[in-house]
Amino acid sequence: MPDLATLLPLVAMLLAIGAVAGVLAGLLGVGGGLVLVPAFYYAFAELGFESPSLMTICLATSLATIVFTSARSVMAHHRKRAVDWAILRGWAPWIALGAALGMLAAAALRSATLMSVFAGLCLLVGLYTTLGRSDWRLGAVMPTGLRRAAIGPVVGFLSVLLGIGGGSLGVPLMTLHGVPVHRAVATAAGFGLVIAVPSVAGFLVASVPPGARPPLTVGHVNLPAFAIVIAMTLLTAPLGVRLAHATDPKRLKRIFGVFLLVVGLNMLRKAWML
Repeated sequence: MPDLATLLPLVAMLLAIGAVAGVLAGLLGVGGGLVLVPAFYYAFAELGFESPSLMTICLATSLATIVFTSARSVMAHHRKRAVDWAILRGWAPWIALGAALGMLAAAALRSATLMSVFAGLCLLVGLYTTLGRSDWRLGAVMPTGLRRAAIGPVVGFLSVLLGIGGGSLGVPLMTLHGVPVHRAVATAAGFGLVIAVPSVAGFLVASVPPGARPPLTVGHVNLPAFAIVIAMTLLTAPLGVRLAHATDPKRLKRIFGVFLLVVGLNMLRKAWML
């Protein structure tokens, strides 16, 4: 059992991370790895838990929170009949396959490599969020057949390497193929569950290389971070929602895009220093 001198600073940092993540989730409609993974990494590293497996622990812990938040989101959207179950059923097996492969890749890679991958993907999402237009289209309907079998695993695989649910990749994928944005957001919550459940199951049983680990870490999932972030996001997300209704959504989207670019560049700098 960790001593209080170790546990109290960790709890204080996690309370702050959870509070900010909750506000951003309500404000921007996003969360997951794009906010939590870098926050977890900097907090754990600052407290002396930096190790070759730390980035994997951050990804796994972020995905563990997504199991809970995605389940709640899917149920809420289902009550409003917003989830496109045909899309979700068709894409779920392929996304789950990619998520399982992503978990195996993440568990095998060192922190520096994972940080570089995370930074590159974060920069791409940031550029799309900042410069993308709502009228862009790749097709009139969602891909099926071989195209779905090719794209679905990529979505699951990359989502695990970012520690994210379905929103950041799933929503653009669906809106670029003509799915209305509100339906895309609702269905992407289901993508998040399909991504998080198999990957977290794997991370919980995967062996962790020797080295400093944050206290109370099971497999690659840090239990205090998981519990505190879930509790704080429930408390602070409504504040973010109220702020969102008082702010221009297009400006919010661009602000978040710039935030992702800054996070990506800083993570890349950190990776090159390791």
